[in-house]
Amino acid sequence: MKSPLLALPGAVPAEGTDEGVAAHYGDIFREQRHLAQGRGFVDLSHRGVITVSGEDRLTWLHLLLTQHVSELAPQQATEALVLSPNGHVEHALYLVDDGATTWVHVEPGTQAELVGYLEKMKFFYRAEVADATADYAVVHLPAGSTASAEGAAAVRELPYGRDLFLPRAELAALTGAYGPPAGVWAYEALRIEAHRPRLGFETDHRTIPHEVDWLSTAVHLNKGCYRGQETVARVHNLGRPPRRLVFLHLDGTEEVLPPHGTEVRLASDPQGRALGIVTSSARHHELGPIALAVVKRNVPVDALLLAGTVAAGQEVVVPQ
Repeated sequence: MKSPLLALPGAVPAEGTDEGVAAHYGDIFREQRHLAQGRGFVDLSHRGVITVSGEDRLTWLHLLLTQHVSELAPQQATEALVLSPNGHVEHALYLVDDGATTWVHVEPGTQAELVGYLEKMKFFYRAEVADATADYAVVHLPAGSTASAEGAAAVRELPYGRDLFLPRAELAALTGAYGPPAGVWAYEALRIEAHRPRLGFETDHRTIPHEVDWLSTAVHLNKGCYRGQETVARVHNLGRPPRRLVFLHLDGTEEVLPPHGTEVRLASDPQGRALGIVTSSARHHELGPIALAVVKRNVPVDALLLAGTVAAGQEVVVPQ
């Protein structure tokens, strides 16, 4: 779904997963600085939007998700996952309840599959699920923004900003009061800096929540049963995940960023076996080139790494 904000001056369309919105508006570092200063907004209108209504919506979702949501207070933002029976991550949900409806945004293109799964699990619960992507669009305001959220159908208040669910037909009109636009490249650079995992980037078909630090934000370890809980509990109580997320400071003399899927090796053994892959990379306005990677758990935390041919120092995100 192509955003009308691509008509703004300087907009350069994003590609791949983020197709449909702007990658940048001409100056990625200025856009990052604006967001870091609490100015402007990010068009995330390519993301999927799902609504869940009905008296039993939170009780029902509580049974399906990794997060404790049965008593979720109105306007309280949270994250949750849907896992496979073996505990692998299938969906990541970013949600808020307004007292009558639960609003969810998800990765672009994943909403139809998620809605299909939820519909199959309704049974006798009084809950109605709808794909609202055609009617509502997500826009992000950074922390510190003084822009009004008037006109938004729902708002997720977060430590790093606010996610607004805006009527799609009013997207251009409402965002005109939010300040300078920033593209998803700027948003991604700040996400990587904050070590926030993203479905389909930091995850693959084998990912369990422990590997990418989703235990701290999207999993409640003391709630009732849900699909995949046995794996979550077993790994948390008895073992360690086979892989772990790391943050990489990349050699700034290299001109090309290592793309998603670039193999990671020990710098001391550049011809050796791959120990993991780069999952996301960006140029940061203060830190220079940075990345997230998922590596084998036993990679020494102080080891100098190579992301492809780029030297990389690592910071621990998930303990060894």
